[in-house]
Amino acid sequence: MESYQVLEWGQPLQKVLGATPEPRGTEVLMRLQACGVCHSDLHIRDGAYDLGGGKSIQLGQIGIHLPLTMGHEMVGTVAAHGPDADPTEAPQGALRVVFPWIGCGHCRHCLRGAELDCEAPRSLGTRRAGGYASHVLVPHARYLVDCDGIDPLVAASAACSGITAYSALKKLPACGPDDTVVLIGAGGLGLAALGLIRHLCHARVVVVDANPDKLKAASAQADLVIPSGNADAHAQLRAFAGGGAVGVVDFVGLPQTFEWGMAALRKGGSLVVVGLFGGGTALSIPLLPMRNLRLIGSYVGSLAEFKALLDLLRQPGVHSVPIGTRPMAEINAILEDIRQGRVHGRVMALV
Repeated sequence: MESYQVLEWGQPLQKVLGATPEPRGTEVLMRLQACGVCHSDLHIRDGAYDLGGGKSIQLGQIGIHLPLTMGHEMVGTVAAHGPDADPTEAPQGALRVVFPWIGCGHCRHCLRGAELDCEAPRSLGTRRAGGYASHVLVPHARYLVDCDGIDPLVAASAACSGITAYSALKKLPACGPDDTVVLIGAGGLGLAALGLIRHLCHARVVVVDANPDKLKAASAQADLVIPSGNADAHAQLRAFAGGGAVGVVDFVGLPQTFEWGMAALRKGGSLVVVGLFGGGTALSIPLLPMRNLRLIGSYVGSLAEFKALLDLLRQPGVHSVPIGTRPMAEINAILEDIRQGRVHGRVMALV
């Protein structure tokens, strides 16, 4: 088995050769074909998240330890089953996309299908070995989802960028053709959301980003694109929207994008925060009740949402995030390109 692992926080991933794992219990061994490279892996590789105000959370404090094989947008074929696995759920040789956001399976959250709220998660690529490898162990066949009728690379990207965008959009309030929704960030997540939003709500769509090349990529599907650095950016939005936005989804998660999104909302609006760039900001608490605002955090999505998303992607006319491919051996160069903002859409590392 070949894998690319974080052996030291903040350092490049190292190629490691080892024995191919044998599945136990209900586990299923997957022979991977590709794995998407996510911006969040930069934070994981660095070993910390910036909380703002000089504070950070070290990954060791929340049970993430080295060595670690990252990667959570995986697609491949079933290679072997553990003795307690049901081979009819995912037959040997079947092509499957992996749902990586796995809980303990026993707590009250997991038992009601809310594994994202589990206090003892087993997520692949963040808590357990993930997809920057030739093989991965999946705890149970129920996390292997049939992607028939979808480009396998699109299905793999749906396991993070797709499901994150989908779940965030589903948290927006009901809206009609006279309403405006703002998407902050036109990277992989923002473009994934842009491809889905017309099928989930009827509002006008505005995309905000600081990068002119990313805005150009978004302009084909958005009703309006606004450079976030423009002095009159909020005035431009209010003129277009006839006031403020009914909903804003912040796919960046920096103090300045959070503040931009809050200022963009009309009364009764919702801000959905997705991005993990980090930092902190001052928040005027009385404005939340006075303006009747909703502030919502959104982290990836549930297994049920993932299956619903794949069903949506099977429909004609649904746009997926632009996808490029590179060899897994270039994983460190891919991560650096993401850090420098040189990636438009998603890169799938081919095993």
